[in-house]
Amino acid sequence: MRKTSPAVIACAALGMVLSLGGMPVASATPGFGEYVALGDSWAADASLIQATDDFVPLGCAQSRGSYAKQVAAALAVPVSRDATCGGAMSKNMTAPQGTALGVNPPQFDRLSASTDLVTLEIGGNDAGLAATVQRCLTSDASASPCLDALVVGGVDQMSLNIAASEHRVAAAVDGIRQRAPHARILLLDYFEGVSTGHGCFPTVPISDADADWLGRKLIELNAMLARVARTTGVELIDTYRTSIGHDGCQPPGVRWVEGLIPWSSNPPGLAVPFHPNQLGADHQARSILAALGR
Repeated sequence: MRKTSPAVIACAALGMVLSLGGMPVASATPGFGEYVALGDSWAADASLIQATDDFVPLGCAQSRGSYAKQVAAALAVPVSRDATCGGAMSKNMTAPQGTALGVNPPQFDRLSASTDLVTLEIGGNDAGLAATVQRCLTSDASASPCLDALVVGGVDQMSLNIAASEHRVAAAVDGIRQRAPHARILLLDYFEGVSTGHGCFPTVPISDADADWLGRKLIELNAMLARVARTTGVELIDTYRTSIGHDGCQPPGVRWVEGLIPWSSNPPGLAVPFHPNQLGADHQARSILAALGR
């Protein structure tokens, strides 16, 4: 960590971040020189109507209102690179990722010895939890296709998948340190997309049993990420705890993640099902900025 003079701290305090239409206004004095965002669709805040190819192919569905772009603007970072891409796994930190609209180079290619701030949100695709949500869809409120397929003989395959993903996420953190040894690394968890206890069938066509299971698996995934943060010595940004009550079953304006119907009211237009809307992206940005004291 670089030492920061009292004068710089005072200037930063005077330039406190304000919110303007959901996008933060740049603080007066940048505290970082080079910011790189890494991760999957929840890091890209995957969007159809706000998709941009400024940093990655359009096939990554990276939103122009993503939390990474909000953070870069709020910090007035001179150099920022957003490598996040929908569908990314830990392996795509060092290997290219093909999409329907272009190839995203290895995400680590955006890191350098000058990088001093990195955000990482990864693991949901490694464990297969993201894809499993679609598998839980059903027209029968009493059915539980996910539980029936993934919990057999008392063995929960998703729990095994999450545990097996831990070393891959930890290796990604180590890879960042090797390429950006002076960077402050923030590891984000996943905020509440589905709650435990029950779902909201048929609004989201997942039975209560499977919805509760998905909610508990998300908590397990976040617990794994918290362990990685502890064992690797990086900072965990807990977006889950402060998101309770904003899951995909909530009404427009309250929910921070969309359900099955691919339409968002924030902003209005086509959405990626089961992904953050702009309110969710804003929440992620606020969580990061709060951790940075902004």
